[in-house]
Amino acid sequence: MQAIETALIVPVPEAEEVVGEHRARFDTAARWGVPAHVTVLYPFVAPDEVTDDVLAAVAETVAAHPRFDVEFARVSWFGDHVAWLAPRPDQPFRALTAALWERFPQHPPYRGEFDDVVPHLTIGHDVPVDDLRAAADAVSASLPLRARAREVWLMVGAPEPDAWRTAARFTLGDT
Repeated sequence: MQAIETALIVPVPEAEEVVGEHRARFDTAARWGVPAHVTVLYPFVAPDEVTDDVLAAVAETVAAHPRFDVEFARVSWFGDHVAWLAPRPDQPFRALTAALWERFPQHPPYRGEFDDVVPHLTIGHDVPVDDLRAAADAVSASLPLRARAREVWLMVGAPEPDAWRTAARFTLGDT
């Protein structure tokens, strides 16, 4: 499968034990091969536009932001369609998104669909609300979840099972 999209994400491996089975059932991105994460910038440049200059610009931008600790202590909702974990603090994610969008203004987060880009870790979406509520309840029982944001990953892929892969990793700066 040829990659047709890219995304910049902060992986949250510490969340896999808590959300992994629910994401596998209720989050399309998980079935595509994307790990538990908080999205920083999606969609990003087309795969064939990922040049050394783009990689260097992302690396420089990411390195200007320090690593940080984050806690996921509650499940939140976008309507009754998406259940997600709310990161606290969320400001470091917002700062990364803002900085990368400023560096790549032709790639607004979520194609500019939202006035407020809310950092979140998706549990599930677009399935029966009773299934999402059950997943949210199961996840809530294991909270809070603590993690350390260390990297931003450039992922490339297509909307197909197991089609996404990590193309590059960028280390956040020292704290």
